[in-house]
Amino acid sequence: MNLKESPEEKAFRQEVRDFVATHLPADIRERVLNFKHLAREDYVRWQRILAERSWGAPAWPVAFGGAGWNSAQRNIFDEECFFAGAPRQMPFGLSMVAPVLQKFGTVAQQQRFLPRILSMEDWWCQGYSEPGAGSDLSALSCRAERDGDFYHVTGQKIWTSFAQWANWIFCLVRTDSSGRQQEGISFLLIDMNSPGIQVRPIKTLDGGHDVNEVFFDNVRVPVVNLVGEEHRGWNIAKYLLGHERTNIAGLGNCKRFMRRLKEIAASVSKNGKPLIEDLRFRDKVVRIEMELLAHEWSLLRLIDQEQKQQGQGIEASLLKIRGSEIQQTLTELIMECAGPYAVPFTVRAMDPDSQADTANGELLNALAPHYLDWRKISIYGGSNEVQKNIIAKLTLGL
Repeated sequence: MNLKESPEEKAFRQEVRDFVATHLPADIRERVLNFKHLAREDYVRWQRILAERSWGAPAWPVAFGGAGWNSAQRNIFDEECFFAGAPRQMPFGLSMVAPVLQKFGTVAQQQRFLPRILSMEDWWCQGYSEPGAGSDLSALSCRAERDGDFYHVTGQKIWTSFAQWANWIFCLVRTDSSGRQQEGISFLLIDMNSPGIQVRPIKTLDGGHDVNEVFFDNVRVPVVNLVGEEHRGWNIAKYLLGHERTNIAGLGNCKRFMRRLKEIAASVSKNGKPLIEDLRFRDKVVRIEMELLAHEWSLLRLIDQEQKQQGQGIEASLLKIRGSEIQQTLTELIMECAGPYAVPFTVRAMDPDSQADTANGELLNALAPHYLDWRKISIYGGSNEVQKNIIAKLTLGL
């Protein structure tokens, strides 16, 4: 594996860097780099800026309106956008349901939904986890009963990210209970404006409202919104989760956190000196920077395998585990920079309209809730404990 970028890749990196520098709105950049909560419009505005440049869907084939980039280009794009302070492109439409539609969907479904995902006219959310089916997703009980040309969906989903902003949800539902748990599951696309849907917010420790409970009370869903075969949704679910876990690897976000860690540590003092000059603290920074470098090499090795058209095995789970752990450690070190300013839990500091200022501690007050919010990333996409079981089974042949 060659870790050096080719001349073409270096030129592409510079092109992306220049574009982001000139087109990323300054107000969005400021909110992202200072750990503020973002509004729905911030994500939509950036997505549409990228779509105008034909960069709205880096991983999609050109035939579906995507950029058609290879895995190395996508990694470069991700790094440069995150490093510059761009918000993440919402993955639920672009990186989750879109690949499913491209592989398993009908032509009519592709023509209807993909362009609206690209422009973000549709905001998607994911209906997977339930109160009794989180890590053991196959235990889900949300039921869809067929009645002619419609399904009637009844049940509950939980931890549904951004359901309060979404107008569509892709759901795993049980359409048959006669066989094994993994059988009898179907993949449905559901309009969030349908009668019988209720969204209830779950407030997180940072004072935010990213996750929700979603309730379905006899919701009518057209059969044409079934993706793939009825009762065969488990294979689609596993396909989608592979994309989600690779996204959680978050190399670009790790690098952004690393940069902000160094910047903040250089701006605050301990015993009259910048914190970054404290030997014990520098040791922590160096240690996590080495782990981040190893994580990057692992991702580059996966990219090399993809370019050689070699199949994935346990790599997605490995990257998911390490990426989430590194991001959590970085947010812990960033909070450590706040010192006593982390004690007054100031949710207001994360308000998009607050004027954060390191000198009076307002930025530092945002670091504690930011740290707490990132505890949940090790659960996303299947908890890290579940990923370790997957790795053990595939490696040991259990």
